[in-house]
Amino acid sequence: MNEWFHNLFSAVGTVLAGMRVTLRVFASTYNQTRRTFTERFEYPELPVPVASRYRGFHRFDLTTCIACDQCAKACPVDCIYIGKERVTDGKGFRVSGFAIDYSKCMFCALCVEPCPVDCIFMGASHDLSCYSRDGTIVDFARLPVDVAWGRSTINPTAVSAAKVIVDPVHGGPNQ
Repeated sequence: MNEWFHNLFSAVGTVLAGMRVTLRVFASTYNQTRRTFTERFEYPELPVPVASRYRGFHRFDLTTCIACDQCAKACPVDCIYIGKERVTDGKGFRVSGFAIDYSKCMFCALCVEPCPVDCIFMGASHDLSCYSRDGTIVDFARLPVDVAWGRSTINPTAVSAAKVIVDPVHGGPNQ
């Protein structure tokens, strides 16, 4: 019985010591004038400032892609899907679909390094909100031309409008 009380007091003492550390850190970092995220930044009206090496949503240049599948092979979670067709009047392939499933993507940037023509790179987009899981699959070949060719960042409006388009955007190096 004596050992049981000793264990009980030891457990209570350990919890109190941990709570003392927690409350001390809370008291030293508490700032009553701190505002919420949307009060500090005018999000979503203005983009959130991000660091220069931030790895956001991908940017993809459809005009330079040669459909070599190197980015898909390097992806550790297998979230990149490339559709390609052989070009009839020349050599090489034409990209008919380049989709990334952002519900799987862990933004590791391992797909950027093996690309021989630097057509995929990490962008600075902070958020791509959607209400369903099919909205997280982005087919860059069906996005508007300025987004598909890497000239502008990806946004939820362009992605939802791209789901309606039937034919992929063309104009790559092998067309």
